[in-house]
Amino acid sequence: MAEGFAKHYGSDVLRATSAGLSPVDVVIPETVFIMDEAGIDISQHVPMWYQPLQVARYDIVVNMSGYRLPGKPPKELIDWKVEDPYQKSAAVYRRVRGEIEQKVMQLVLRLRREQQ
Repeated sequence: MAEGFAKHYGSDVLRATSAGLSPVDVVIPETVFIMDEAGIDISQHVPMWYQPLQVARYDIVVNMSGYRLPGKPPKELIDWKVEDPYQKSAAVYRRVRGEIEQKVMQLVLRLRREQQ
């Protein structure tokens, strides 16, 4: 969800990619549906593995896993505490979607201010 919102709202100030500590093979259909409700298509997203050796390539890493990331810390690490909606109701998915959208928008606004 975060990558979808970041690409939608912040393509002028960031290039978003996402990875997980234990990603699934495909984006969960419920997640695709909930994001489609918000007008964002993530159906072609391919889950990737978090690769600690690649962290130096990124200015900011946002961690939503709830776990400490392995390897050397990135230049800037932001921890977002967000509930995992997997196997929960559509209402939980929608609430989590809203939380992630707000956090992404705050980050995009921060980056725009820093560019000025």
